Amino acid sequence: MIKVGLNIGNSTISCAVVEIKENKKIKLLSCESYPSNVLKKNIVTNFEDLSNDIKILITESEKKSQKKINSINLNIPTVDSISRYYESEINNLEQEITELDIKKVINKSEYFNIDDNYYQIYNNINGYVLDNNLLFNSPLGNYGNRLKILFYKILIPHKNLKSYKNIIDSLNISVDCYVPSPLSSALAVLSDDEKKIGTICIDLGHSNTSISIFENDKFIYGDSFLIGSNNITNDLARGVATTLESAERLKTLYSSLISSPSDEYEIIEIPIISGQNDKFNQINKLKINSIVKPRVEETLEIVWQKLKQNNLHRKQIKNVVLTGGGAQLEGISQYAELIFSSNVRIGNFKDKIISENTIQNASFSDVIGCSLYDQQDFFDNYVEKQGKKHNKQGFKGFFNWLDKYI
Repeated sequence: MIKVGLNIGNSTISCAVVEIKENKKIKLLSCESYPSNVLKKNIVTNFEDLSNDIKILITESEKKSQKKINSINLNIPTVDSISRYYESEINNLEQEITELDIKKVINKSEYFNIDDNYYQIYNNINGYVLDNNLLFNSPLGNYGNRLKILFYKILIPHKNLKSYKNIIDSLNISVDCYVPSPLSSALAVLSDDEKKIGTICIDLGHSNTSISIFENDKFIYGDSFLIGSNNITNDLARGVATTLESAERLKTLYSSLISSPSDEYEIIEIPIISGQNDKFNQINKLKINSIVKPRVEETLEIVWQKLKQNNLHRKQIKNVVLTGGGAQLEGISQYAELIFSSNVRIGNFKDKIISENTIQNASFSDVIGCSLYDQQDFFDNYVEKQGKKHNKQGFKGFFNWLDKYI
């Protein structure tokens, strides 16, 4: 089976083509990227240019993979999304739980609420409560009096989705699934064990940082915010008065989150912004690191605060996986361990995917994971697949919600 993922980012667009074999082995046939600067903070600024860029990318992907691309999974940013936990229940059963009972609970829920302003990009059952006992698997066959179902959904503004859909439609390509970006990254880099025992996946992208949490094989949380590794580049350019190209080079080749006594004495020559190509300045690694560290700390602290705001820190998950381009920074895993008091590793897809492609770093986790997404893996048999539009609702912390049952 051939599957294709497309990611439309703020600096590049990327496309991954994978082949999923009968033995479940995954082969990466192509992973291509193309520079595109027509998105500003995830808003399309030029539809014609973006359409042309995607067309070029698709053509190149077809050439490299030797496969015709007729449909895709589309990665969707969730910066403007709304996450919501909700529940529904029936009482006075006093019998063995049947499939009909489960469907009754679902039909009583807000699952089918419709609003033209929001599109339900993800919605699934996170657990069941049978007479105050929390279950993560189906309660069918158990006896009980009260059955409650716990749901989790992600909503995005419908206008955001229309922008992407109109462009894809213009290329005569169909969209198989819209995939929330935090989920995409996790699918590429998390192992089955990590999804089972509980793991936080943080994708440090160019313009966005995405957070996803898996536990008991359930996707229980996803969110994004508008800070990425490009902010570090901008900080460096301003902080040492150099070009953006030079700042990107400093970040990639010389920055480190682990201090060394030699940092003060390691000197790097950089161009200065003066309009004269022969003008250079000298700085040491200590200066570079003093600019990079605060931005990385801010980013990881925002992640931690989002977990606290939703009481997810109470789970005390001890596994964190970093991915995305920002995960390439030297020493970032050790630095993150201090903030999260958890085991931290850098995630890439080389252990999950057979690839003859030289691309093996974490920068392409989102588009690789997007190509792997299958609705059947994430939607309970008792609920419909994605595609509903829902009312705007506030966010309730997962653990406030479960306090009554555990």
